[in-house]
Amino acid sequence: MSDIEGVYEDLEADVSLEEFREAVEAKVEQMGGLADEETAAMLVAHELGESEVGGVADIEPGMEEAKFVAKVTSIGELRTFERDGEDEDGRVVNVEVADETGAVRAAFWDEHAEAAVEELEEGQVLRIKGRPKEGFSGVEVSVDEVEPDDDTEIDVQVSDTHAIEDLSLGLSNVNLVGLVLDTDAVRTFDRDDGSEGRVSNLTLGDPTGRVRVTLWDEKAERADELSTGDTVEVVDGYVRERDGDLELHVGNRGAVGAVDEEVEYVPESTPIESLEIGQTVDIAGVVRSADPKRTFDRDDGSEGQVRNVRVQDATGDIRVALWGEKADVDVGPGDEVALADVEIQDGWQDDLEASAGWRSTITVLDGDGAGGEGSHDDGGQSAGLAAFADGEAAGGGEDADAADEDASDDPEDGEEIEFTGVVVQAGDPVVLDDGEATMSVETDADVGLGEEVTARGVVRDGRLDANDVF
Repeated sequence: MSDIEGVYEDLEADVSLEEFREAVEAKVEQMGGLADEETAAMLVAHELGESEVGGVADIEPGMEEAKFVAKVTSIGELRTFERDGEDEDGRVVNVEVADETGAVRAAFWDEHAEAAVEELEEGQVLRIKGRPKEGFSGVEVSVDEVEPDDDTEIDVQVSDTHAIEDLSLGLSNVNLVGLVLDTDAVRTFDRDDGSEGRVSNLTLGDPTGRVRVTLWDEKAERADELSTGDTVEVVDGYVRERDGDLELHVGNRGAVGAVDEEVEYVPESTPIESLEIGQTVDIAGVVRSADPKRTFDRDDGSEGQVRNVRVQDATGDIRVALWGEKADVDVGPGDEVALADVEIQDGWQDDLEASAGWRSTITVLDGDGAGGEGSHDDGGQSAGLAAFADGEAAGGGEDADAADEDASDDPEDGEEIEFTGVVVQAGDPVVLDDGEATMSVETDADVGLGEEVTARGVVRDGRLDANDVF
């Protein structure tokens, strides 16, 4: 057995012995006699091993070459373009391919492009060798060699419309129908070239899960035109990753529009009694109390805002801090809400507290409470949204009666009361918390955070106008 054959036997790359010999001969010639056949064979084997990837998710822009097997999920149109200094136009076809680890766009050029249009079919498995680079919607592979692989099975859905659970990193040309769970305001930013960009976000849900949708530039305005409870279709989106989570992005080539369809989304909430510090969870229940929004100065000089509400389900209750734009959500006592991606933290008097920040989603469910923009009455959609907490609204049945009774026990305007609690906000107004409810107090008394005090006075517009604080 020759040295070349010995190295080839240990090679795991998918290449024939004849191709390996040719590569070794080319390496010997390239090295100018500085390497014998065995050394050259080892160098070639190392290069081939580096180009083999375990899956599509392992493909990175910095690689000189990548070899992988993937299934065709969509085939784009043949496009032509002018090349500088050449009479003949160039041709390209973008083909979306995927395996169980992720998806990537493969660019087929010129002769490969024509062959792709004529011979490729969705669902076909290909063995591809190409050069990865950073493209418009993530990593792209410029195809050098390709051949069918009829013996390999890849469990990847091929469909015109995706479900949220089917999204994977690198996937593009995504069409998806979902229920609007939350919207954010349009934000502007400065690009490196000096132009101004715009961006906004939606959160969509379907029977398989939910996903954050990022809308860019002219598409960003759609967030202001949509409301919680609308059903929309995303056309030609692409999947990116942010902070470990998948997001669906919509740029100039994509679109987002309202459609007349019913989509069910059922939140999978965690019982409040089982929450632990450090978790990021979904909770759902009835709002027992809601404090006024307050503003504060950040360390960088900017102004922030926060609003505290207390949410109760069949197992317990918890204070939820709504930060930033979340503080503007129209939610009040008696509303049924679903809160997604809230962080559980250590609150006052060692009580747990949920923090709803920019990544969180707040959905006001259809119910008899005050509601807000998110409230709706549209049959199938609201039925799906309301079916949280193992199929029953947290606060439904006897628990809903108890929550309503609590709400009815709230003091009325003009009533004189005495309220004892811990100071959780010192300022204007002072906010007290007795572990079950909060009370905003108008007072000139000097109180400190964490101090337990009693306020006595008359309730006006939902606040306690204190005559005495001790």
